[in-house]
Amino acid sequence: MRVERRAGWLPRASIATAILLLAACGSSDDAIPGEPIDCRPTSAGKFERICTIQRTDSPDGRVIVARAPDGGFRRFLIVRDGRGVIAADGAEPVAVRPGDAAHIDVTAGDMVYRLPAKVAS
Repeated sequence: MRVERRAGWLPRASIATAILLLAACGSSDDAIPGEPIDCRPTSAGKFERICTIQRTDSPDGRVIVARAPDGGFRRFLIVRDGRGVIAADGAEPVAVRPGDAAHIDVTAGDMVYRLPAKVAS
């Protein structure tokens, strides 16, 4: 008995494996890389630990990349002139407010990020 194989034909085991691999790609267990921080949409009332930050060095100084759970991100440049951070890309200005002794609240677009910082009086 001769079995013909058609182009595009896969054995059942291969199809099941491919489905499992595709399902894993969109898993909700995917973690956003970086250090967890509190953040909130500007329209929300309370902060939640749902964002992350990563720090990198650039020719202009230390840059913080803050990532929101929806995949959006903002880049902030740390400055030592009392402002705390500025927009690293210059696309949109940020608003910085002191939080507590260990944080600043940075509003960028529709998100507020609570960044670790030493707040001086």
